[in-house]
Amino acid sequence: MSVKKTLFDTLPDGRAVYQYEIENNNGVTAAIITRGATLQAFTCPDRDGVKGDIIVGFDNIAGHLATTTYAGEIIGPYANRLCGGKFTVNGTAYNVTKNENGVTCLHGGGEFSSALWTAIITDDNAVEFAHHMPDGAEGFPGNIDVTVKYVLTDHNELEVHYHAVSDKATVLNLTNHAYFNLGGAANGDVLGTELMLCCDAYTPTDAQSIPTGELRDVTGTAFDFRTAKPIGRDITAADEQLTQCRGYDHNFCISGEPGALRLAAKATDPASGRKLEVYTDLPGVQLYTGNFLDGSETGKGGVALQKHFGFCLETQYYPDTPNQPAFPQCTFQPGEPFDSLTIFKV
Repeated sequence: MSVKKTLFDTLPDGRAVYQYEIENNNGVTAAIITRGATLQAFTCPDRDGVKGDIIVGFDNIAGHLATTTYAGEIIGPYANRLCGGKFTVNGTAYNVTKNENGVTCLHGGGEFSSALWTAIITDDNAVEFAHHMPDGAEGFPGNIDVTVKYVLTDHNELEVHYHAVSDKATVLNLTNHAYFNLGGAANGDVLGTELMLCCDAYTPTDAQSIPTGELRDVTGTAFDFRTAKPIGRDITAADEQLTQCRGYDHNFCISGEPGALRLAAKATDPASGRKLEVYTDLPGVQLYTGNFLDGSETGKGGVALQKHFGFCLETQYYPDTPNQPAFPQCTFQPGEPFDSLTIFKV
């Protein structure tokens, strides 16, 4: 096991962005950069032992700065969407950044994902990234201190440990926005990837991608992934939910007890034989199929990122939870920690 620190690139203001690459005893590697505590690469072998990077993203910092895809970045303080950019905590109303069409708050206004995090190597297979978000940033209450620790084990598990605490009551919902392509980072679309989700229900959305509050049974719908099927099999089905999102961009409700680590998803690429399992203790997972990639951004290897070139499995509390009292809640009181674990196993 080893961790190697190198200079990844330099921001326009001259600040250095470092990369930390963790390698386990099987030759599997995970690389994380300090800008956004971003999962830059995750390299593992195919069925023939040929190693490939399964993270869709960018070769340099210019690519990361130019994109709105949040590729591989840590998202917070509130992942996904908040309706109208507002919520109430302990009777106090807050208005936060409306960075999506001037209507909704998406991914906490980009606070965590655009920050330059500090990092320390904590073991020969672990790196911890830290960030401080001051009270009122993007409109969110509280001085929030957050750490994200990446640990790569010899079981080929990339553990992502989230910890955050605020000095005011606030909402906390952290995730990683990695785009996966098990055939390789520049391998084309992922429609043939076979996906299984341990989810009996999902949260349908309105035209602004805000949950309606319904927990809809997946039975008999294009959203039934309880038995593995190709991502593309039903993606063009005559379903308003798919039409308005141009594919899957929905929260699925993970079966089992929130707070308990359990399998949420399993994906397999038939061509390469690579597999990915996702475990989490959170209640939901967002399946996003790169619906708004349009070829205007150049990804790794100089390949234009086209529609459906990656899929995301973002573990999370449900979108708009503070405004949906029937959803599992994620309001944290002063000093009460948000602690969560997600594991990506290859």
